[in-house]
Amino acid sequence: MAGTTTSTMATKKKTASPGAKPVYKSSASLLPWFGIAVLVILLDQVTKLTVERSFAYGETLPVTSFFNLIKVYNPGAAFSFLGDAGGWQRYFFTGIAIAAVGFILYLMKKHATQRLFCFALALIMGGAIGNVIDRLAYGHVIDFLDFYWKGVGHFPAFNIADIGISVGAFLFIVDELRRVNKS
Repeated sequence: MAGTTTSTMATKKKTASPGAKPVYKSSASLLPWFGIAVLVILLDQVTKLTVERSFAYGETLPVTSFFNLIKVYNPGAAFSFLGDAGGWQRYFFTGIAIAAVGFILYLMKKHATQRLFCFALALIMGGAIGNVIDRLAYGHVIDFLDFYWKGVGHFPAFNIADIGISVGAFLFIVDELRRVNKS
C-alpha cells in the first residue's frame, strides 16, 4: 500500500510503495545523545587541561585517605595495555576508537528511540573521542584520578573519558539484560 507507515524497534519509516527502500526519521532525535557525548568530551578535556597546567608529571595531591589527584601519561589503552609497545599503539587505538564511533553512530541512528541504549552509547562515544583527542594531540592519554587502598595498592589512574566509557559499558549491559528479561 502506497504511503503506509510501519514501525520498527528503532524508528518509524514510510515506504512509498512495496519494495521501496525505507526512509528513516530525521536524525534530529539523535541531538540529545550528541549533546551528552559533547558534554563528556568537554568535561574530559577541561579536567585534563587543568591537570596538565597545574601539575608536574608524577606530582600527587592527596585528597582523601583513598584518593589522589596525580598527573600521569598513558600511551596504551586501559590499564596501560600496550603502553610500552614503541609508539605504533597510538595509531592502533586511535583507529579502533574512530571505527567504534562510526559503529556507535550507526547503532544510534538505527535504535534512536531506545533511550538507555543510546545514553550508554553516547557516554562511550564521548569517552572514546576524549581519549582520541589526547592521543592525536599528545601521543598519550592524560590520566589523573588515582584511587587506592592501604595494603592493597593503587588502581590504575584514569580520567573522565574512561569513566564515560566504563559507565556506558555498564549501562549497555543493563539495557541488554532488561531487553532479554522482557522477551
